[in-house]
Amino acid sequence: MMKFLFFLIFMIPFCFKKNMFWMVQMMLLLFMIIFMNLTINIENYSNLSYMLGIDMLSFGLILLSIWICVLMIMSSESLNNNSYYKEFFLLNILFLLLLLYLTFSVMNMFMFYLFFEASLIPTLILILGWGYQPERIQAGLYLLFYTLFVSLPLLMGLFYIYEDLNSMILYMYKFFNGYSFILYLSMLLAFLVKMPMYFVHLWLPKAHVEAPISGSMILAGIMLKLGGYGLMRVLILFQKMSMNLSVLWITISLVGGFYVSLKCFCQVDMKSMIAYSSVAHMGLVISGMMTLNYWGMMGSYVLMIGHGLCSSGMFCLSNINYERVMSRSLFLNKGMMNFMPSLSLWWFLFMICNMAAPPSMNFFGELELINSLLSYSWVTMLTLMLISFFSAGYSLYLYSYSQHGDYNMSLYSFYSGLSREYLLLFLHWFPLNLLIMKFDYVMIWF
Repeated sequence: MMKFLFFLIFMIPFCFKKNMFWMVQMMLLLFMIIFMNLTINIENYSNLSYMLGIDMLSFGLILLSIWICVLMIMSSESLNNNSYYKEFFLLNILFLLLLLYLTFSVMNMFMFYLFFEASLIPTLILILGWGYQPERIQAGLYLLFYTLFVSLPLLMGLFYIYEDLNSMILYMYKFFNGYSFILYLSMLLAFLVKMPMYFVHLWLPKAHVEAPISGSMILAGIMLKLGGYGLMRVLILFQKMSMNLSVLWITISLVGGFYVSLKCFCQVDMKSMIAYSSVAHMGLVISGMMTLNYWGMMGSYVLMIGHGLCSSGMFCLSNINYERVMSRSLFLNKGMMNFMPSLSLWWFLFMICNMAAPPSMNFFGELELINSLLSYSWVTMLTLMLISFFSAGYSLYLYSYSQHGDYNMSLYSFYSGLSREYLLLFLHWFPLNLLIMKFDYVMIWF
């Protein structure tokens, strides 16, 4: 695992050389291919070196991180063309990938906390440095304070467990039996805010709307998954308590998911709408994990990876429209089928993935989550029905409103699309629909 760490560190000088924008992307692609061919022990941690090691859970999320970072560089060509601090931009992405790689692969819980919090800094720099509107400062502060407010109790909780167990190694946590409600709350809240759970989700739409395309992609693709990863690791500590208290989180997440689905119909900003749909999907992921059963954990993992690819692709689509129309408003982005018929197909493909239609990973993830929640309690059927229905509703609403109808008369000059943009969308969509071939790995691991 250390060899990959050094690979990333030694890539840093490339950022500052002339005409190396695409070279860095190609190097990351090579990094991805080498990492993908690792031999993994399905039952346990493998590739151990120092305090780093991976199992199936971290392997999938590290792969997703590298893939999204490659696509972030591809989507930010305008930075390269305008030479808008592109060296610093590449450095920022590499630094972010380095921190994410360490977060997912480190086995010491304190180091996990350290990298978990540190990954906030490059994201903040992305929003503040390359964001669009002046409100990005407010959005950055929301992101910072929501996350930091709940992360101090997590640190205290980790030290308390260290006092008891005399170990911070993740693998030893299965021997700890949590019994304190305050400890339970302090350990879980940091991850629930990061997910984000309903009631503490307000930072997400703000951050998404103000972030540049690369910022939105990393926020939707990876940052929300950090919370899910943390929850999966920490819930081992509180199995008995979770059996009694899970119903609280499941209720909030499912009812919140329904409210947020309704909220999507009120949005006029395309990015804001996609961000709210992420909150609804993450509500399902949280409730699936909290059931503590086989199907729930598996469905959460699959939906996290599927949503990372799908949501990131949808942000790319909205950005392609933004680069043409210079607005993300649904009132101006309409009748796009007249101008970009090929792009309409991609809108359609991503919308059906967002509403969880087969053969996408979202479909399998949601199927497993519905299975787990219905086995937990039949009462969840009502909210699950509503969330599924409305997620199809707002996806169709966004598609039909932006693609059909009369176009905006002020669009007097237009170019229909670049091969780079279509490749970018294909590289989001292809793994999203192809990875279902390898579902046996996930099934065996869980």
